[in-house]
Amino acid sequence: YLVSSFVAKDVNIFFDELEGVNSPSKDDDSLLHHGNLTSTSDDASRLEVVGEEVPDKNKTNGLYFRDGKCRIDYILVYRKSNPQTEKREVFERNIRAEGLQMEKESSLTNSDIIFVKLHAPWEVLGKYAELMNVRMPFRRKIYYLHRRYKFMNRIEKQISRFRGWLPRKPMKLDKETLPDLEENDCYTAPFSQQRIHHFIIHNKDTFFNNATRSRIVHHILQRVKYEEGKNKIGLNRLLSNGSYEAAFPLHEGSYRSKNSIKTHGAENHRHLLYECWASWGVWYKYQPLDLVRRYFGEKIGLYFAWLGWYTGMLFPAAFIGLFVFLYGVTTLNHCQVSKEVCQATDIIMCPICDKYCPFMRLSDSCIYAKVTHLFDNGATVFFAVFMAVWATVFLEFWKRRRAVIAYDWDLIDWEEEEEEIRPQFEAKYSKKERMNPISGKPEPYQAFADKCSRLIVSASGIFFMICVVIAAVFGIVIYRVVTVSTFAAFKWALIRNNSQVATTGTAVCINFCIIMLLNVVTSETLIIFFTEQPRTESEWENSFTLKMFLFQFVNLNSSTFYIAFFLGRFTGHPGAYLRLINRWRLEECHPSGCLIDLCMQMGIIMVLKQTWNNFMELGYPLIQNWWTRRKLRQEYGTQGKTSFPQWEKDYNLQPMNAYGLFDEYLEMILQFGFTTIFVAAFPLAPLLALLNNIIEIRLDAYKFVTQWRRPLASRAKDIGIWYGILEGIGILSVITNAFVIAVTSDFIPRLVYAYKYGPCAGQGEAGQKCMVGYVNASLSVFLVSDFENRSEPTSNGSEFSGSPLKYCRYRDYRDPPHSPVPYGYTLQFWHVLAARLAFIIVFEHLVFCIKHLISYLIPDLPKDLRDRMRREKYLIQEMMYEAELERLQKERKERKKNGKSYHNEWP
Repeated sequence: YLVSSFVAKDVNIFFDELEGVNSPSKDDDSLLHHGNLTSTSDDASRLEVVGEEVPDKNKTNGLYFRDGKCRIDYILVYRKSNPQTEKREVFERNIRAEGLQMEKESSLTNSDIIFVKLHAPWEVLGKYAELMNVRMPFRRKIYYLHRRYKFMNRIEKQISRFRGWLPRKPMKLDKETLPDLEENDCYTAPFSQQRIHHFIIHNKDTFFNNATRSRIVHHILQRVKYEEGKNKIGLNRLLSNGSYEAAFPLHEGSYRSKNSIKTHGAENHRHLLYECWASWGVWYKYQPLDLVRRYFGEKIGLYFAWLGWYTGMLFPAAFIGLFVFLYGVTTLNHCQVSKEVCQATDIIMCPICDKYCPFMRLSDSCIYAKVTHLFDNGATVFFAVFMAVWATVFLEFWKRRRAVIAYDWDLIDWEEEEEEIRPQFEAKYSKKERMNPISGKPEPYQAFADKCSRLIVSASGIFFMICVVIAAVFGIVIYRVVTVSTFAAFKWALIRNNSQVATTGTAVCINFCIIMLLNVVTSETLIIFFTEQPRTESEWENSFTLKMFLFQFVNLNSSTFYIAFFLGRFTGHPGAYLRLINRWRLEECHPSGCLIDLCMQMGIIMVLKQTWNNFMELGYPLIQNWWTRRKLRQEYGTQGKTSFPQWEKDYNLQPMNAYGLFDEYLEMILQFGFTTIFVAAFPLAPLLALLNNIIEIRLDAYKFVTQWRRPLASRAKDIGIWYGILEGIGILSVITNAFVIAVTSDFIPRLVYAYKYGPCAGQGEAGQKCMVGYVNASLSVFLVSDFENRSEPTSNGSEFSGSPLKYCRYRDYRDPPHSPVPYGYTLQFWHVLAARLAFIIVFEHLVFCIKHLISYLIPDLPKDLRDRMRREKYLIQEMMYEAELERLQKERKERKKNGKSYHNEWP
């Protein structure tokens, strides 16, 4: 890539002394035309328009210059009142020096706002397309079919015969409604003006599509100087210092049409995307990814390709999770543990909090025992293994899918060009310079000591923010231990009898509010402040993404980790409770276990988070755009609004997020974490994620097509650092699910009882008949007179038997009060602990072995794609040779006709 060296040599700068000779007056007002409501209309150009009507229609559709011939490739917006006039003058003169054509128009709603319309002629497009190595189509593809065996052909014939009885692919879009995207069916090569005869050029005006034209213009604008000095260059700096208010490519007209797309066709690609992609009526259809890529660029196309692949892979996970839940429903009446809990009317449990919590019968927790069985049953371990394997299969097959997309979109051999240095990096380290080994030019240099100090400060800042999150979780813990006593003494019997559930529910809602508050207050501002100063924009983006994800992940999941692994684990026992600050007694689990608390935490957080994200993604832009339209209607009426030119309509839309696709990826990655990390405790998580993603795809599509300005089409080969984060979550999910099954659920204690202490001990069986007596064996006995003064309940339990209670039961494996070592751990406790540790080790090693085996067996590149790539590389070389040979032969024949002959001609 010679772009940087080319610009350094060829850019011409006109300064103030030449202003009176060859440049217009301030801000080039000679190009300025005031808007007229009668000169524009809402009609957009057709996908394919031929004939003499084109210029007349182009004059009125708001996508062309006033002559109706030059298409608007880019829009710059500034205010007359802005003081940065001199910088804009130099910048715009240099834009014209680069060959771009320019027109200005004042806003219809605010005369202070000026729109600068830019158009790139064919010569400029060809020149920079060659410098940027833009790949363009030059010959139709000859599809290579790989060799198939006779047995496979027979199977395919039988499958195709069976498909004849099924509906005709209802999930696929009708090909008649989609345009013929020529570049997808052609071989492509980097554009070259010397070999222009090799490329398929039907019309120079449409050879480069709108997204490519805008990308070329943006590339030029990023390399044009606005002031004398080596660092005074580029549109981004003018946007950051306020010289320009906005810069964006135009949408291709309106996304709505009075005529039906089935009868009259699509008005433009935006209208087509709305009807075939962003409309709610096509929620069950596949996405038109090629059209998305053509309109929004490869980077956004890859995001929707990944989101669609993730959603498709959630179908088997959601089905298995639903099966595990339904298995719990069908086996509920046969579960011996829940039966014993429901029938244990004579077992009196100790109070779960100090003073105000009463004694309770174990049978009162019958409903909670049944609900726990729905999620904690024999299929849970299988589902945890399945989800760990599923995460690996999802990532491995995404590699293959990405390779196919990269091949179809000509991204296999594409590499990012040398990136520009960030303005912040230049401003901070402009005093020290060293030679760039790639470009050979001096550039700002950050010393190693300064880099280390910045890294330490950055790590310290993130650690401080994580400590803030942990402090918030500590506050939630205090809230839980305080309010459980409050709810136990509540006037309403419904809340008093369900004090622990009420405590968990309110704590989860408060926790969600704190999560949202920390996200808004501390996340973006502080993380940007604590992010070190990398050299390029991509390095800064990766650093910011990693830090932001760590903070958001800890913020979202810290309370879940507390409930899963700490709640009820360190409470002590009656008569010797552990307390916070020697005051508040730590919260205990429900008599049916802590899994119900974890399920409530995950379910409420997941539903509320997804609902909030969907509102903020679509509801907030909708409200802002509605308010803008309302003000325009009040000032100009309904007819005036429809007469606004396209640049005015797009300017009134919301700009894309400052961090690009970061928010979209972050939402889905956090959801992936919820779907995999604690899935053993909440098997319905994949189903909730699937339902949300079906809506999410259409919400994002609607937002991109209708509510946002058209983003600049940019290229990318993959999803970047997010893939590494996904792999990290997959590894973490194996560890957490192993601990959830071993520590949080009662799977291991039940297994130990069945094989060692139950009726079937020593027989090698573990059925429901082997669980008889498990509930009684899992409860220890406590002498009521041993209660501490501050934890002694107000009631003496006489309501159960007519006389004060002498003993109560609690969940633990401890000796009775009259044993030689009162309340010491029993042998069964150590057997259960050993079994838990052994299960964690075996589970993790087994699952990691399966994951690595799957990763090894699934190649990153499909075999047929590898064969196609090799075959087509050979064919491209042959075709290039034949095309050059044909050109030389034609030239030889023309010379002979003209009577000219040369010696030593070839061939």
